[in-house]
Amino acid sequence: MRHLNYNHLLYFWTVAKEGSVAKAADILHLTPQTISGQLKVLEDSIGEPLFQRVGRGLAITETGRVVEQYADEIFSLGSELTQRVKSKQPGTPINFNVGIVDSIPKLIAYKILEPALSFEQPIKIVCMEGKLESLLGDLAVHKLDLILSDRSIPTGLNVKAYSHELGESDLTFFGTPALCAQYEGSFPKFLDNAPVLLPVNNHVLRRSLDDWFDREGIIPKIVAEFDDSALLKAFGEAGAGFFPAPSAMRRQVETMYGVKAIGEVSDVSEHFFVISPERKLKHPAVVSVTETARSNLASINQSEQLL
Repeated sequence: MRHLNYNHLLYFWTVAKEGSVAKAADILHLTPQTISGQLKVLEDSIGEPLFQRVGRGLAITETGRVVEQYADEIFSLGSELTQRVKSKQPGTPINFNVGIVDSIPKLIAYKILEPALSFEQPIKIVCMEGKLESLLGDLAVHKLDLILSDRSIPTGLNVKAYSHELGESDLTFFGTPALCAQYEGSFPKFLDNAPVLLPVNNHVLRRSLDDWFDREGIIPKIVAEFDDSALLKAFGEAGAGFFPAPSAMRRQVETMYGVKAIGEVSDVSEHFFVISPERKLKHPAVVSVTETARSNLASINQSEQLL
């Protein structure tokens, strides 16, 4: 394939997104015969089929999926170019690609990344959420500029990356007013046999909480476990059980989820890291985010302790 015909690629991309030639033809204001003919030309140019018939529909092939991924990037860049020219703003926006471990509280992630929104150079933040091991793979091939994580790089992983600790926060338990009214006594004793929402067993914070329950002689009624911190809080907002969250976000959690703090666990902390492909941070947005986040976490923790 010497030269790529971008019209042919657009026809293919639209069919892939819409799932049929007929729907793509309606969107592109072309006849289905034209779309089918141009797809055949593209397939001949590539040398492999991009779709295969399944019943009356079309299914994309493995080669088709590869072409679709590149087409996604090509047409996304084309859209950015159009917006950039129309905006007439000086400077080229910097892409700041951030991986966020899915167990990181969303409010914490926002607070850490917030400085990048007011960065002096034009910047566009691209956030991708996932498991730490998967995100480290993307970091290794330079798809990400940094990762926000609640743990450092696991030992034994053959990846060139470095952990930089931002800070830590104690935990506070929260509950809806209606749920709190059903339980009497002092914290944390009234959590014994009370409904509790916790992270899943393989979460680093869960092990610390289990140890804390043992030290306090508490056996909570674990009604649900979560891999996602936002879903955990949504169940807590509905009154399904008491739940932990970073003390650094106490006021935001109370306001956003309509709950109240019932007690602080001062000897269990959640740690926050940025993981970068370089030992010395160089990306201007990474440096700004890291420095500001360290300062903000320290000041937030101090102010929450005064409440």
